[in-house]
Amino acid sequence: MTKTHDSDVAFIKALAELLRENDLTELEVSREYGEDDALNVRVARQLTAAPAPAPQPVAVTHAPQAPSAPAASTSTNAPQDPAQDPGAVTSPMVGTAYLSSEPGASRFVQIGDTVEEGQTLLIVEAMKTMNQIPSPRAGQVKRILVEDGAAVEYGAPLVILA
Repeated sequence: MTKTHDSDVAFIKALAELLRENDLTELEVSREYGEDDALNVRVARQLTAAPAPAPQPVAVTHAPQAPSAPAASTSTNAPQDPAQDPGAVTSPMVGTAYLSSEPGASRFVQIGDTVEEGQTLLIVEAMKTMNQIPSPRAGQVKRILVEDGAAVEYGAPLVILA
């Protein structure tokens, strides 16, 4: 049997505030008060608009000698929403994107690189676990849509392959 505790309402309000402040889409928490007394809460929100990073994708170029003009001309040919691009590689989880294996190391891929199916494109860290994101097919890296160390949502476009 679950009893209502006075602190439960404040706790749920605090979870909702945490959700909003950290731009999360879902939180789930369980509290045990005793043998037959517990609180299970799932707080979720549905975004009515595209996530904030999607409208303003950033093409990241690490090599200073890379010309910026081709990237600009490529983006004019790309669909308005990078997630709709047929070459989009999306994040399979919520986490933090890293473009190299460790700080100071060379990036897994650069714009213009040719990649093979299964080749690591970047890493998404989730819950202290480094998850390699493989290329779903062979192709050329057309755009990199995330910055090193940026937070990513589930389904967010990370890389565009041509």
